Amino acid sequence: MVGVETTCLTVLPLFHTAGLNVFANPAYHFGGTNIVMRDFEPGKCLELLGDADVGITHFMGVPTNYLFISQHPSFETATFPTVKSAALGGAPSPLPLLEAWGAKGLPLQQAFGMTETSPLATALKPEDAMVKIGSAGLPALHTEVRVVDEAGNDVAPGEIGEIWTRGPNVTPGYWEYHEANEESFVDGYLKTGDAARVDDEGYIYIVDRWKDMYISGGENVYPAEVETVLYQLDQVSEAAIIGVPDERWGEVGRAIIILKPDAELEEATVLAHCAEQLAKFKVPMSAVFVDEIPHNATGKVLKRELRISHGE
Repeated sequence: MVGVETTCLTVLPLFHTAGLNVFANPAYHFGGTNIVMRDFEPGKCLELLGDADVGITHFMGVPTNYLFISQHPSFETATFPTVKSAALGGAPSPLPLLEAWGAKGLPLQQAFGMTETSPLATALKPEDAMVKIGSAGLPALHTEVRVVDEAGNDVAPGEIGEIWTRGPNVTPGYWEYHEANEESFVDGYLKTGDAARVDDEGYIYIVDRWKDMYISGGENVYPAEVETVLYQLDQVSEAAIIGVPDERWGEVGRAIIILKPDAELEEATVLAHCAEQLAKFKVPMSAVFVDEIPHNATGKVLKRELRISHGE
């Protein structure tokens, strides 16, 4: 239960998302305090999170927020004396990022949801954050979640399928958008468009968005897996993988990378590192170094824009 001693921190871009309901609305209704940053600034976030007098108890962000905070010079010595829960959602998170926050004593609670699920479908308990690292947890209260194949059958543990979910939190449909309703709902289940797998204990692991997956030589490649490998390189500040056309393989991967200040990294080094960690068909064929990667208002990487600007 959220109590009167709860103080929630969010940044303005998240204020416009349904995801804010997870912490901010309960805090408001139960007499807690909400702190909304006008702009997201990693150093200021660290200052607020570490200030016992401010007393932040709950914080929520997307992977980009946590990534930039973890790369701030003050992160190494930062402490979080009053933070009880740090929630993470909006996109798959690289494993090195989860490990970095876990090493600081503040494991990130991953969750999965969307506007259509008001906003939660699954969530990871705090005590499972490191035991089930990388998982988005179990179905939320009163919510049913399935991972299914193309025929709508439940996949076996470890296999990849699409997340379907239904419950009182799920929208009954899109207003006056009959075509979308016919495509998006089956027996009351919302077809989320997200790829996932489930383990033997029912924990959900988000793999990636189906629309971001590309097919190389007949094999499905999920960019999030490759991005996790890229973040193992100390020189990498931010990275994204897109599929680009290829005459031989249909599509191949291209790494879009922002380097940390004063860092140096060669394309050949990037590709060699990926070749050591990944199956051959998952290894990018090229790497591009850029100054900026586009994000939407909530901090999610805009793969669509990357494919337009770097997809040829």
